[in-house]
Amino acid sequence: METISGLTNWRLVVRREESGVTILRAVTCDENAVLPDALFGLPVTGLSDRALAHGAKPAEGEEVRVLGGAEGEDWDNRSIRSLSLPRSLESVGDYAFMNLKSMETLRLYDAVQSIGSASFMNCRLFSRLELTRISHDQGPVLAAIVGSLPQELDAAVYGADGSKYRLIFPEYFENYTENSPAHHFELKIVGGGYAYHGVFRAKKLYLPEYDALWRDYIAAEHDEESALRLAYYRLRYPAELSDRAREQYAVFLRQNMREALSLAMGEKDAHGLRLLLSLGELDAPTLAAAMDESRTLRFTEATALLLEQRRGRAEAGRRKKFEL
Repeated sequence: METISGLTNWRLVVRREESGVTILRAVTCDENAVLPDALFGLPVTGLSDRALAHGAKPAEGEEVRVLGGAEGEDWDNRSIRSLSLPRSLESVGDYAFMNLKSMETLRLYDAVQSIGSASFMNCRLFSRLELTRISHDQGPVLAAIVGSLPQELDAAVYGADGSKYRLIFPEYFENYTENSPAHHFELKIVGGGYAYHGVFRAKKLYLPEYDALWRDYIAAEHDEESALRLAYYRLRYPAELSDRAREQYAVFLRQNMREALSLAMGEKDAHGLRLLLSLGELDAPTLAAAMDESRTLRFTEATALLLEQRRGRAEAGRRKKFEL
């Protein structure tokens, strides 16, 4: 068995090929796991069926041990909370991440051209995707992942030019009800998020079409917190955002300003807070609640920005009194 150093600990079973290495099985004891980009001087290009699935049967191949620090006791992938995939990865097999019930975050590159069926089966906590594009051409991986999940997904996309946008794909539910006289089941989609998971055209995302879903989403049954995050992140990272779409999100955030301010402060996002404050003057109760929260969080930048807002209100009040 060959042993190499890496960022995290792994026990791998692999297959060398002419152009790269396919990982047949990968097991770690780490919570924040990073698969190596290369093995034997070759790029890691594939994950086979059930490669990281908890409970998968052993595979036959070349064994490699990766040392990345102190090792834990449980080598079964159940402790994985975040997983980073190789930059050179091109394909992911069926059921590749099945039963990773603790995994919340997945990081990967847009070089991935195919993801097998049911890859995220029983990954119920998977809710955060970080996708880095390696060229200006948009690959199919975002569509494949979003389209395979019913739960809410928070997707941050980093462009090859250094740009960033962040999108919320709200959750939906599929309910099957039995039609007894006809002896068949009827599928009912519950929740306004279904259209967002199917917004892709030819496996590509067009942001104006994403924004066009907002009106119907708000009119349908939806989660208010998801709607808040969706509107906030589109304004915060306004890639291809039209004036019309900007205003529809701004209207919603003005109507939910206290919750929006709390979201920005919870992320210690001073830029986002400035953006929210630019949408309009805060009423006194909202300003007071935001001041209290900024002090509790010890978010000094937020406190300073809110003090400026309060000072502006006071000066406006004094000017009006003087003029009278």
